[in-house]
Amino acid sequence: MAASDKKKPKGKPPAKALLRDGPNWPLFGLAVIGALLSAYLTYTAFAEKSVAFCVGGSGCDVVLNSRWSTLFGIPTSFWGLLTYGLLAAVAWNRYADNQWRWAWAISLFGLLFSLYLTSISFFELKAACPYCLTSLSLMAVIFIMTTLQKPAQLPGFAWGPWLGKCVGAGAAVIVALHLYFAGYWGNAPGPEDPWVRGLADHLSKSEAKFYGASWCPHCQDQKKLFGSSAKRIPYVECSPGGSQAPVAAICKEKDIKNYPTWIINGQRTTGVQSLDTLAQLTKYAAPGVKP
Repeated sequence: MAASDKKKPKGKPPAKALLRDGPNWPLFGLAVIGALLSAYLTYTAFAEKSVAFCVGGSGCDVVLNSRWSTLFGIPTSFWGLLTYGLLAAVAWNRYADNQWRWAWAISLFGLLFSLYLTSISFFELKAACPYCLTSLSLMAVIFIMTTLQKPAQLPGFAWGPWLGKCVGAGAAVIVALHLYFAGYWGNAPGPEDPWVRGLADHLSKSEAKFYGASWCPHCQDQKKLFGSSAKRIPYVECSPGGSQAPVAAICKEKDIKNYPTWIINGQRTTGVQSLDTLAQLTKYAAPGVKP
């Protein structure tokens, strides 16, 4: 008997992969909008620039400068940028089943994290950020749209186990992140002290300047005194290229030879300065009692 005459083993034929005709354009478009929004917030955070239409002391300013504005030392908006970037990439997956599973799981986590941050802003910070609410709305629309796009045929899929696995994993991650922000693990920055924040803002408004270098340990000690408000102080980096690189032009012009150096009202002071000393030099006075 020829080999070709032998009976082939019986069994279910392999499932045919369901291919899309092209990218998921609605998902891609919404993800790009979210990525652009997150990229703008990330840029302003890294560049220490003010966000448009977000004046000092406003609800937007409070939220974007809270301890929840950074995650693992990186702006929280950067993680949002990665999430939207993943969704945009998934939109180009032509395998409908894989695309749907990934898009649904990613958008679910993005929605849960956005809801967590929004709850914190409303109930903990008593403030609202239009940029954050816009991102929440985008993620909610993406999640709802993705849910409605579920292919009619998904081999081995059942809503019960799928929800249990995805929602359970997402909730566990959110709880872990909340414990991080609460300071139970990691090194999450604490909330800004009102007096210290006011001093940092006052130093900037009084045109004081703190000249230092990234490799200078005393400069780091000076920044640590300001805690979570360190990003508000009028800091000038004199060694942007490292300890072996040329000194920045502005520092040469000011004849900065020691780090840290403060120039306040034309008076030059070197070495780490206490917050009380800086307050006295700039005649800073704020309502309330400094703790």
